[in-house]
Formats: sequence, structure tokens, C-alpha cells
Amino acid sequence: MTDTLTPVLTDNWGDERAWTLAAYEARGGYDAMKKALAPEYGGPDALVQAVKDSGLRGRGGAGFPTGMKWGFIPQDNPKPKYLVVNADESEPGTCKDIPLMMASPHTLLEGVIISSFAIRANHAFIYVRGEVLHVIRRLQRAVQEAYLAGHLGKDINGSGYDLDVVVHAGAGAYICGEETALLEGLEGRRGQPRLRPPFPAVAGLYASPTVINNVESIASVPSIVANGADWFASMGTEKSKGYGIFSLSGHVNKPGQYEAPLGITLRELIDLAGGVRKGHQLKFWTPGGSSTPLLTAEHLDVPLDFEGVGAAGSMLGTRALQIFDETTCVVRAVLRWTEFYKHESCGKCTPCREGTWWLAQTLASLEKGQGSESDLDLLLDQCDNILGRSFCALGDGATSPISSSIQYFRDEYLAHLEHGGCPFDPTASTTFASEGASA
Repeated sequence: MTDTLTPVLTDNWGDERAWTLAAYEARGGYDAMKKALAPEYGGPDALVQAVKDSGLRGRGGAGFPTGMKWGFIPQDNPKPKYLVVNADESEPGTCKDIPLMMASPHTLLEGVIISSFAIRANHAFIYVRGEVLHVIRRLQRAVQEAYLAGHLGKDINGSGYDLDVVVHAGAGAYICGEETALLEGLEGRRGQPRLRPPFPAVAGLYASPTVINNVESIASVPSIVANGADWFASMGTEKSKGYGIFSLSGHVNKPGQYEAPLGITLRELIDLAGGVRKGHQLKFWTPGGSSTPLLTAEHLDVPLDFEGVGAAGSMLGTRALQIFDETTCVVRAVLRWTEFYKHESCGKCTPCREGTWWLAQTLASLEKGQGSESDLDLLLDQCDNILGRSFCALGDGATSPISSSIQYFRDEYLAHLEHGGCPFDPTASTTFASEGASA
């Protein structure tokens, strides 16, 4: 694992009008597609094997091997096959897919063409969060350019392969980031998770075999085809191979997107981001957005790969690294996240529908300094009754910041009760964190 940035997906973001077809092709864009569609490459099976050999794992949070997911598609099924790109980037703190689609939508489209060919699909859908109208328009224009250039439509570049791509605007529901709820939305129904089995690979969109992948996963495929599986596998760690976009936000001097090999540490990334803002120190952070258990300064040297973060008690997720310094009230931050999950619960299952409401109520009382220490045990008991019992992962994600914050910052919760409210005064020279709390 190298300790330097590895710009691949982000390499052309600073180019003049990087989002246009001309700028993309000037850098060799769509050459990987032509290579993949050529008979010499070996066809769809060779592509699936190349992605398996590369070790590419889903970049949407779960980390499931991409090539293995493609291999689950039953090719003896007479129904059409579909590729669905999950571009419903909604996790608080996550901001990698949207800048990628804005800066270089053709990177995604080239990946869509190669991936669709690999699973023998002739229709692909890009499901985009409805609020990001600027991204939708840019994608639609890129699709139009690709059609006009012969990269989409009938007989792509004379290869005999046909593919149509649809950009679909969602209705702005966080739950539609869950793949089966996304399929419900695509089919025109209310976004709620489906019961599995059957899994999407067997009966997904329109009850047909479907592969659903994150934007970054699909956008990584052209570089694997162009440079080889071994090139991709040479980066990262033994079980978490390749590169990824790390989104740093919050109390750092240079927030933004940092593309680096998996396995880099937060300490290295913060150094690249100019450090925590002057005069302050790291208090807590999220490795993969607000639905992952938060970590503290003790975990600065944890390798940011699926195994390393998992061993530390959290999840790598979408690599949304939210950085909070000692001026932040952890109770207030967790309450804000919990209110978000309460609002975004689809209401299908009782543990999540009722549980997130009760979590928010209990946290709101504690944040105001009301209640007693036993309410912390009540909170943990509520989390225990939601974790693993909800229909999808939204309920599980809602419990993660609560249980982890009580684990690391129990004293801060108690200080709210002692002070009759939040003990923080961000304008004061002395903060609660410097007075001996578990920060």
C-alpha cells in the first residue's frame, strides 16, 4: 500500500470542460470500452473474470465483490438482463458520486457500457437523487453525446452490441439508496425495501435478473479494463484492493475529495487536508457517513479498508469522513443524525418506524439535560431492539452513532444531565473536552 494519492477517477476533474465528450476522449476516453467490446478481449465472461481478479469490491458501502455479484446473473434465464446504477447518494457526509458525475459523467457512462456488456444487458438505468437537478442535466447531456457519437444505441461502434441508457430522477427518498427500494421507485411504486429472497440477481427490475452497483464501482471498471486486473489489485490491501474516493468534511482546513489506495489512514488524509483547523484537536469522526459507528482520535492510524475499520468496531461504508473537533457537542450531533433517520424511515417495519421516533425523543430529552443516567441504558435497550430486527439496514444505521457515542462519550451525556443542558460554550477558551471528558 502506497501512502500517496492515486488520482484515477479524479484525474481529469480539473481539465477544461472535463464533462464534455471531447475533453474525455482527448484523454483516451472510451478506449477501454472499445477494447472490451472487441472480440480479442474474450467477451462478457472474460470481463466478469477480469473484475473478479481485480478484487474490486462495491464502493457503495457494503463492500461486496463486484465481479461475484455479476456472476450471480443466471444467463439461462430467458428474461432480459438489466444494469441499475445507484446514484441516490443520500448518506449524511457522503459526497463522492455527485462530484464524479458532475466533473466526468462519461467516466460513469463508459463503465455502464462495459458492465452492461459483461452481464449481457441491453438496457441500463442510472437512478439519481431527484434534488440534484444539475447532475441530472449533466448526465442527460452526456448520454445524448454518447448516442450521437455511436457509443450508445444500436450496434455500438460496429460491435454488434446494443445498449440503451435511461437517466431516472428519483423523488428524494433516503430509503431509495437501499437497492430493492430503489427498484420499487424505478417501477413507479413507493420506495420501500422488498423481502428477499428472491434477490435482484434473480428477480430484480421488472422481475428480471438485475445487477445494482454504486456509481464509483461502475466508474472504476474502465480503468481495470484499460490497465489490467493486476494493476488494480496492486493498490490497496490484501483483502481490500484498489483505490477509492475519500470525502473529508467538517473541521479540516482543506475539505474535499481525496482519491487514495484503500488502507490509507485518517492521519495521512488529515495531513493531506492541511490538518484540523488551527488551535483545535480531533474529537470524533465517522469513517463511512453518519450510519457507521463513530470513532475517536485513538483510531487515527486504523487502516481505512473494510477489514481494518471493521476490526475497530465500525464500517468503512462510503468513506464519508466527517471530522469534528472539541467544540462539537457529540450529543447534539447524534441527535441531529437520529432526527434525520426518523424522518427518512419508510415506515414499513415497526422496529424502525417506532424505534427511530423513540430514539429521537429520548435523545432530545437528554440533550436538554432532562431525565436520568438510567435513560442511557434505556437508549441502548432501544438500539438493541432495533439492531438486526428492522426490514433493511436503515434501522441498524440509526443505532450506530448512538451506541458508539455512549461507548466513547458517556461522560458527556452525564454532563448534560448535571448542567441541565449542553455544557458547551464554543466561544469560551475552555471547552468541555479539555476538562477531562472522553474526547
